[in-house]
Amino acid sequence: MGDALLENLLQKTQSTYVQRTPRSQQAHQRARLALPGGDTRSSTYFKPHPVYIARGSGAVIEDLDGNRYLDFLNNYTSLVLGHAHPAVVEAVGAALPDGTVFGAPHLAQVELAERICARMPGIDLVRFCNSGTEAVMYAVRLARIYTGKPLVIKMEGGYHGTSDVLEISVHPDVAKAGPPDKPLPLPESRGIPPGLAEVSPVAPFNDAEAVQDLLEEHRGQVAAVLLEPMMGSAGAIPPQPGYLQKLRELTRQYGCLLIFDEVQTMRFSPGGAQALYGVVPDITAIGKIIGGGFPIGGVGGTREIMSVYDPEKPGSVSHGGTFNGHPLAMIAGCATLDVLDQAAIDRLNLLAGKLIQGLREAFAQHGMRGQVTGAGSILNVHFTPQSVVNYRGAESSPEPLTRLLHLLLLERGIYTAKRGMLNISVPMAESDVQKAVEAFDDCLAVMRPAIAEAVPELLG
Repeated sequence: MGDALLENLLQKTQSTYVQRTPRSQQAHQRARLALPGGDTRSSTYFKPHPVYIARGSGAVIEDLDGNRYLDFLNNYTSLVLGHAHPAVVEAVGAALPDGTVFGAPHLAQVELAERICARMPGIDLVRFCNSGTEAVMYAVRLARIYTGKPLVIKMEGGYHGTSDVLEISVHPDVAKAGPPDKPLPLPESRGIPPGLAEVSPVAPFNDAEAVQDLLEEHRGQVAAVLLEPMMGSAGAIPPQPGYLQKLRELTRQYGCLLIFDEVQTMRFSPGGAQALYGVVPDITAIGKIIGGGFPIGGVGGTREIMSVYDPEKPGSVSHGGTFNGHPLAMIAGCATLDVLDQAAIDRLNLLAGKLIQGLREAFAQHGMRGQVTGAGSILNVHFTPQSVVNYRGAESSPEPLTRLLHLLLLERGIYTAKRGMLNISVPMAESDVQKAVEAFDDCLAVMRPAIAEAVPELLG
């Protein structure tokens, strides 16, 4: 891949970024003295240094240097109401004088649980934890306890948090990951015992036949099939028609459970992706939006399955956590879900649809065969002519182009994920979407000569 123009453009863009963010650079150098590489959250780190945000209000955030951005990241989809929404600020502010957390139940736990159970078709009962990572970890453990079986099938490229048992084939090297229709389960990081990959068979997303093959190969040993209804960090890849329905049929046929990781996709409808697509799982992991901007996670399912955690029943499974059901997160979550009704979600999805269409039109106007995938109010840009229906398709998008786009969009006041993901929040207007489209169009104009040299197959 010829990349001289691309490398020169990337260096020039990084130089401009450094000039615009001197205080962020200073903060990063200070952070390096107390944090490894100045970093404590890998997803927010990027070169030459991450931008340090000082404040946010509505759809706008401001960095230490006073640069303002339209926030299309929203803390990786968790801030569906944007920043400092009045309903959340008022509810949490009123609660603070009464204390922050107690070694006892709090009524807000019940109130948030009631809201979730009323909204989600697959959740009769729910338990709270502190992150999406914990939520899926407990969902997998719950499936193994309930079925008495050891294996959990996951999708190649599926991200379900950072617990050892789930960091399998999240961003595998395609050259080492085996054939596309039968990927190898590979540990994501050093420090993960190799044996854990053996209990996590991996299938390509949107390929029900591959899942059936694994169920047949490991007949009687599979506790559950785990997936996000729309793959998130792999590139906002939606399910193809009939795919989720087929998985529901297969899991019942082979006597195992279906787990949906709806940590991101719960925002797709009042009842989450499971209501939107009409497929009800046995266990659901949730998080992000249910905390209103505070750390949270939750795992729910049928009454029978969740009874495993019932402390009033003999042999129940313990599930502790100092901050489980944190009152402020519960209160913020209740305020958020009360605002996030059907009308609000319909508007989010409508704006996201317009953004997807605008970005696709920008690709076409510049003669590029790029892809924009997404569902609900989440979307992702891919610099590839290939159809993106699974991890391998998304992985064909060159990382340097995505990195360059991220920096160019920051320069134009649009804040996105460094992997090319955007999402919509309630305070956004159609004019905000139009600004993002115009900024993207301008970025493509700047990038086109470098793309012509580095990835000529992208040009139609």
